Amino acid sequence: MPEVVKLNQEWYIGDQLGSGGFGRVHLAQPSSGETAVIKLVPKAPGADREILFEDLDGVPNVVPVLDRGEWKDFWVLVMPKADKSLRAYLGENIEHLSIDDTVKVLSDVTQALVAIEGRVVHRDIKPDNILLLDGRWCLADFGTSRYAEATTAPDTRKFAMTPPYAAPEQWRGERASSATDVYSMGVVAYELLAGQVPFLGPDVHDFRKQHLEDTQESISGVPLKLQSLIDECLYKRPEARPRPQNLLARLNEGVWAVSEAASRLQQANALAVQRRAEVARQDSLAKSDAERRLELCKGADQSLKHVVALLNDQILSNAPASAPTGQSQQWLWSLNDAKLSVAPSRMAEPPSRDEDYGAPFEIMAYSSITLQIKPDSHGFQGRSHSL
Repeated sequence: MPEVVKLNQEWYIGDQLGSGGFGRVHLAQPSSGETAVIKLVPKAPGADREILFEDLDGVPNVVPVLDRGEWKDFWVLVMPKADKSLRAYLGENIEHLSIDDTVKVLSDVTQALVAIEGRVVHRDIKPDNILLLDGRWCLADFGTSRYAEATTAPDTRKFAMTPPYAAPEQWRGERASSATDVYSMGVVAYELLAGQVPFLGPDVHDFRKQHLEDTQESISGVPLKLQSLIDECLYKRPEARPRPQNLLARLNEGVWAVSEAASRLQQANALAVQRRAEVARQDSLAKSDAERRLELCKGADQSLKHVVALLNDQILSNAPASAPTGQSQQWLWSLNDAKLSVAPSRMAEPPSRDEDYGAPFEIMAYSSITLQIKPDSHGFQGRSHSL
């Protein structure tokens, strides 16, 4: 006897169709009417149900929600049963899609992005979340990515996104915007035409580096106008990517050159796009290096504090009269005419571009330990060593 989920109407839960996307999906049969699908999302602390229950009724090319509510330990979404997912469609077309089929997919989905710009960000666009419904490619699973992130600790937040499709700003933990969805659209477009995503990982660390620092290979056999549009969607800087309205207008114009003059202009434009992409890549690379240095400096600071704590224990256990004085700029112990101080760690300047990055080591942060003694007959006053 199938289980019954009672929402605004009763739904009989059928066979499981799949899992992932922070939930599992089953066939659902109402007491009367056509078969639908029901998504069961586990309730989790820290996640507001309203994040998951995004109200997008009437938005073009978005899979509608037929019913919603809660059942047992799940939030429940009921949607129409789609013909197929874009992922399944790709599986049927072993290598890649045609130019026309690709433009159709991109145009349909971009219509949804135009309608939701400034209102909501999907944040997890990928072929699995693009479904064919009544002859149109539609976006599904709105809110699921934000719901997953809300239930995930900051240090594991990477699991709330799909690495092959995640934009640079998602890897940096920055605010997502419509430009984030445009980047993911660029990845999807690349995959439809090339038969694979632009960056192949394979692990999370590789994906992060590639999305932040690498440039995708050009796709052979693709009109320059479409290639340039994909390259622009994959710009590292969010503000440099085309807005959804601009993306849709350019897709609607067509992607084939209509004359020799137009072809030459498109070639010139493609070169300009490639130059801008390289500038953006260099900027992102510099930002990534700065982040790397900052994280290493934080680690150095913690190590220094650990060393100082051990030093303090040794000093106080053997010379308790030399209790440290509280100073904001350094740690200082004094005993009779001797003073021992340790300076806080400071971030070193990054090496210039013409310096040798292949040196045995690179200075990230530095400190110093200084011993000062009242001058004696030999004139000795102190000594300082850098750390």
